[in-house]
Amino acid sequence: MISGAEIMVKCLEAEGVKVVFGYPGAAICPFYDKIYDSSIKHVLVRQEQNAAHAASGYARCSGRPGVCVATSGPGATNLITGIATAYTDSIPLIAITGQVRSDLLGRDVFQEADITGACEPFVKHSYLVKKTGNLPRVFKEAFHIASTGRQGPVLIDIPIDIQTNCIDEFVYPDKVNIIGYKPNTKGHAVQVKRALEAIKNSKQPVIVAGGGVLSSGVKLKLQDFAFKTKIPVISTMMGIGVMPSEHEMYLGMLGTYGKQVANKALHDADLVIVCGARLGDRAVAAPDQMSENTTVIHIDIDPAEIGKNVKTEIPIVGDMRNVMDMLLEGIGDYTVSDEWYNTVKNWKKDLYMTPPTFDGYVEPRTLVSHLSAMFHSKAILVADVGQNQIWCANNFRIREGRFLTTGGMGTMGYSIPAAIGAKFARPTRDVIVICGDGSFQMSLNELATIAANKLNIKIIIMRNSRLGMVRELQDKNYNGRHSATVLEGDPDFLEIAKAYGIDCAQASSNEEAENIIKNIVDSDKPFILQCNVYPDTPSI
Repeated sequence: MISGAEIMVKCLEAEGVKVVFGYPGAAICPFYDKIYDSSIKHVLVRQEQNAAHAASGYARCSGRPGVCVATSGPGATNLITGIATAYTDSIPLIAITGQVRSDLLGRDVFQEADITGACEPFVKHSYLVKKTGNLPRVFKEAFHIASTGRQGPVLIDIPIDIQTNCIDEFVYPDKVNIIGYKPNTKGHAVQVKRALEAIKNSKQPVIVAGGGVLSSGVKLKLQDFAFKTKIPVISTMMGIGVMPSEHEMYLGMLGTYGKQVANKALHDADLVIVCGARLGDRAVAAPDQMSENTTVIHIDIDPAEIGKNVKTEIPIVGDMRNVMDMLLEGIGDYTVSDEWYNTVKNWKKDLYMTPPTFDGYVEPRTLVSHLSAMFHSKAILVADVGQNQIWCANNFRIREGRFLTTGGMGTMGYSIPAAIGAKFARPTRDVIVICGDGSFQMSLNELATIAANKLNIKIIIMRNSRLGMVRELQDKNYNGRHSATVLEGDPDFLEIAKAYGIDCAQASSNEEAENIIKNIVDSDKPFILQCNVYPDTPSI
């Protein structure tokens, strides 16, 4: 005989899960009792939302679904923001929640919440398990759904009696057959042929790369296509890292907070090849951001995203891996004209602006631009949300590493827990967090998780005592009426770091900050650097 809780652990082991992030409670205790004897490492976070963010960081750096666990009621509802964040960023996640006894469902008993109903808009699929014998099938399907097609979170809600009930034997399914779930991954040959013809007939094409390029693992193939054709590349925020930032063919991030050269190239292009991006309002905010005569090829595994925000002439539904193979095979010896190639290169050089400095403060954009050279080439930078996110997106110079942030939901407090997940996925890589003083205070409790697990994560706090991006909006749209955007009563962050046993320092100039960073790069301990930033430093 085997209990449901033991089956849950064996399912995770069968899927190759090495790490789960969670917070226990009564309704999930049977599972916790069985994972105690498992080889799976459980990482105790300090709040359930951060378990989902940590699982997200783990998934993005490991290439496998991240797993988070919480109890029923408030434990489960605390996961919702993290689940929604993973959903909008297309991150494969398995969220496991405990639930009250099956016979008590719907009676509003202690710590009961309809979590499957609450999460319905934010998951690819959800399960409320009603039979212990269904657990192997449910777990097999959940991992398959989360990691195929357009990736995303799947919720498994398991009443406590389903965890304690026993069945005769455990058999994990070899394969999945879900009626109605058959993602189209191939890419229609006729549509690809149309796309190739449009590319060969174009004079000023541009590639727009999104997060789908990274999640499908075709970064190098997209680079091959760009290098072969000499088509310049711009990216969405989630697509940062598809090209080395310093490469002459990469023009940076597009959109409201993007690079001027990227937006100019998008506007002047006669053909735009959108790869794994939905081009939301931050990316293409105004109708005239593209020319009316621009032809759009949109490649995405999710047909619902194609043409949703930008008029598309040539839609291609399919996995980027398969479609990119077809494009590489069919493009022949086509290359863009030297005139377009050189024009774009000159724009990149001519439109670059050096940020101004202020005595007694760190200039954050310049510091971020120097960080990449100071850390190892495969460093992982995790940016939070707000001005710090834009400073990182536009200035961190990716070499072989990764840039992680939440571009869809824009969830403050994401960076520290996501960095924890990234570090567990890639323990030998440098992991750097950049956050504002507002976002830092949303997840500073996870310093305990960093300290307990001895994770050598480097955290840089850009402290301007403001909610900087909201303040900018108030300046622009509300006549400078700064309502609730001054951070008064903040604690001493350095004393907080010391309370967790984490080494720390502060800097009031770039020279001071860079000297500190050079001394901590190779340290095997966590570190917090507070950078004092001029309060009115703009996002771009």
